[in-house]
Amino acid sequence: MIINEKLKAKDLKPKIAKLWKASGAKIKRIDKEYNPKKGSPVFTVKGKYSTRGWTEWTQGFQYGAAILQFDATGDTSFLDYGRKATVDKMASHLGHFGVHDHGFNNVSTYGNLLRLMKEGKTPFNEWEKHFYELGLKLSGAVQAKRWTDIPNGGFIHSFNGPHSLFVDTIRSLRSLVVSHELDYALWGDHDVKTSLLERTILHAKATADYSVFYGEGRDSYDDWGRTAHECVFNTNDGNYRCPNSQQGYTGFTTWTRGLAWAMAGFAEQLEYLTTLSKKALRPYGGFKEIEGIYLKAAKATCDFYIKNTPTDGIPYWDTGAPNLHKMGDYLNRPSDPYNDFEPVDSSAAAIGAQGLLRLGQYLKAKKDKSWTTYWQAGLTVIQHLFDEPYLSTDTKHHGLILHSIYHQPNGWDYVPKGSKIANGESSMWGDYHAREVALYLHRIIEKEPYYTFYACVK
Repeated sequence: MIINEKLKAKDLKPKIAKLWKASGAKIKRIDKEYNPKKGSPVFTVKGKYSTRGWTEWTQGFQYGAAILQFDATGDTSFLDYGRKATVDKMASHLGHFGVHDHGFNNVSTYGNLLRLMKEGKTPFNEWEKHFYELGLKLSGAVQAKRWTDIPNGGFIHSFNGPHSLFVDTIRSLRSLVVSHELDYALWGDHDVKTSLLERTILHAKATADYSVFYGEGRDSYDDWGRTAHECVFNTNDGNYRCPNSQQGYTGFTTWTRGLAWAMAGFAEQLEYLTTLSKKALRPYGGFKEIEGIYLKAAKATCDFYIKNTPTDGIPYWDTGAPNLHKMGDYLNRPSDPYNDFEPVDSSAAAIGAQGLLRLGQYLKAKKDKSWTTYWQAGLTVIQHLFDEPYLSTDTKHHGLILHSIYHQPNGWDYVPKGSKIANGESSMWGDYHAREVALYLHRIIEKEPYYTFYACVK
């Protein structure tokens, strides 16, 4: 990508304002037109949100979006909607042992509501506070229960089973962190107590060790910063077997949304790490060792994104997608969501932009001169993502950010008549993360408290 070195955060204020204006109308339209009896809304088909049976991992984004809308605009109708929906609809997600997505569903709802109360943006109510805290305590422990031991560590396994480590889950560690900060733990047989901080760090280390590549000769496709969507382990002895992919092209190519999850996940775990005492981190190697692992993974994945994304910072769905070669020198021109060969994935841009920005801010605090590269790259992505053809200006379309891809290999995404590839649709995670990064920048521009997922508990 070509990084705009002169762009300033405040230059994006008009685009951020335009996004929030479009966002509010779309939240209301989805609530009015979507039938919740079908399950959680996942992605749009012909501009209307639909569902697709896999797991229930997107409902928190639906209601969390309204809570972010209130945070940015002060419109209490969105707070009322998000709060009521959290109470009425989100309880089943707290005790859902079948998913690895608690950080998405529950920190986006219970967590944001608790944060707003802590910040004084909503009235303090002791019992309401306890309600949110109890939900977050349970969510983190339930998430941590999905555990696979491996030599020298372990990981939260995906819904595929105990053999499966997904790169996505680095972002869902949010739930364990918040639960730990609320002084909660995972309790097992014979009252064995397991630290949620321990499981957070061990999972992050496993992701850094196996899901991220560093150009160190691990295999024939070992490039600095590329990621594998899934890593497969032998459940008999815990040994690593091979990379794999569910939503990417192969285990030896990089599914860009998985890459983006790693970018954002490691960057925010770095931020959280700085809030912990030396004593708390000593059992897991200490601050310097853990920071080194996280920082290497964050830099590598962000570098790979910058190197392997078109000039405008909006990536195609997989950097090894089989028909990209037919597009010629596609990296040296803006992304084209209407091409005839391979779809772009704007949701990867919405997620990855936050990783770039957070890493930039982290390095700035360390007085590392490379911070401007990541910060300016993040601003560049937002400059293009919050504009046409990505920002949806059609008031009848449910989606906020267009040209998101859910599952290209399975062919689940809608291909419009006259097109050869999927385009023009949105996803719950893409729309939510566009709002989240917009709020992140809004707070920096307006000199409000720095937005973190753990601000609800610290």
